[in-house]
Amino acid sequence: MSDRNAPIRTVAVIGAGPVGLAAAAHLLERGLTPIVLETGDGPAAAIRQWGHVRLFSPWRFDIDAAARRLLDSHGWTAPDPDGLPTGDELVDAYLAPLAKTPEIAAHLRYGTRVLAVARLGVDKTRTVGREGRPYLVRTRNAAGEWADLVVDAVIDASGTWGRPNPLGAHGLAAPGEDRDAPWAAGPLPDVLGTERNRFAGKRTLVVGMGHSAANTLLNLANLAEQEPGTAVTWAIRGDSPTRLYGGGSADALPARGTIGTRVRALVEAGAIELVTGFTIDRFETRPHGSVSVAGNVGGVERVIEADQVAAATGFRPDLEMIREIRLELDATVEAPAKLAPLIDPNFHSCGTVPPHGEADLAQPDEGFYLVGMKSYGRAPTFLLATGYEQVRSLAAALAGDRAAADKVELELPETGVCSSSRSLEATSIAEAREAGCCTTADAGCGDTPKAGSSCGTAAPEPVVIGARGLATGVLHGYSGERIELKQTGGCCG
Repeated sequence: MSDRNAPIRTVAVIGAGPVGLAAAAHLLERGLTPIVLETGDGPAAAIRQWGHVRLFSPWRFDIDAAARRLLDSHGWTAPDPDGLPTGDELVDAYLAPLAKTPEIAAHLRYGTRVLAVARLGVDKTRTVGREGRPYLVRTRNAAGEWADLVVDAVIDASGTWGRPNPLGAHGLAAPGEDRDAPWAAGPLPDVLGTERNRFAGKRTLVVGMGHSAANTLLNLANLAEQEPGTAVTWAIRGDSPTRLYGGGSADALPARGTIGTRVRALVEAGAIELVTGFTIDRFETRPHGSVSVAGNVGGVERVIEADQVAAATGFRPDLEMIREIRLELDATVEAPAKLAPLIDPNFHSCGTVPPHGEADLAQPDEGFYLVGMKSYGRAPTFLLATGYEQVRSLAAALAGDRAAADKVELELPETGVCSSSRSLEATSIAEAREAGCCTTADAGCGDTPKAGSSCGTAAPEPVVIGARGLATGVLHGYSGERIELKQTGGCCG
């Protein structure tokens, strides 16, 4: 039998990335016991897969407040606040030291994959006696051994990295599409580093219109200047790349603002061949490992021959592992129902995501939460800052501090003007270089961050992220609360 009045003591945190480790730090400050379950053999295993990519947000925005307090207590030396870290540097200088602190290390389990989560003793259909039951988290370790963990609450911060969207139309993989094919290069290949020989002198097709695609395009164009025979084709489903070209100098994060203008300059110079309105119908792998990508443009068949295909089409959450949890997810973006209207890319490709916390993330099964990138479902605009504030609020709620949980605050940097003519000004390659553009840019998921925390008290710290030139606005959440925030009217991604 369950004890509905029993306090929360243990919380399973799925994933040891930036948001998962921040959750652990906030839970510890609140006197709760986190159990952090990580599939990889070290912290932030997913980030390691794009470790060569440089974030466009400086260090001062990349560190959670509770995590910083914990690190500072052990004499940690913070990186230069104005430096732009790569993914590897984010792990080596911040997340790895955080994971090694005695407080967190005691609760970390590497090489542990979560297979499923359920309410202890009941399946999804059982209502009577369901409330207040603990959770059973079924896991498998690297040796293939299964184990069941019983906890009071679950925070799923497992992200979406391992589940890329398909390249085919209709949201389905096209015939012949195979992530293990010799031509499948993944979403963020290390073009100028460990995988240089794979791309040098070859034809590469990049599919997608987010910052991950832009990063790969820029690196491939750089490689093409050095290696004869290197060809770059960029295919998008839309009729215009304007959204990726973005806000340029209007962006409050300069490294992000230059991405679109640089890509545009390369397209106009002919260094990148752009194919718009391209819908992929099938892949035909050739005997020597290259591929013919057959699709259509305006109803006319178009075939693109390539040696490599970089699939930068975004990601989707793994919902199979939480099938036994009662969830309220939006039918469109597969995010928590109260959060989804605020992040749906059909309506919110511009502007800011308002502050949100436990009240917007709560599910019908109390004590279970999706946070971080996974909380955004299929929406592409997640920023670390929002994840840090999510887990601060959740830790407060789980500890019984309702006032702190509900007082969510978040200010984001101005992100550029999506539709202004300023974003469409022609920029030459030379001008882009003179502007001090770096060779790599956005990580594509989780890259503009800092979050505040309550310091274990009832008065949470505000979250301030380099906002400038902002006008105060008011949004009304679906919970009926009046939420004050700073609105920027800029692109989110």
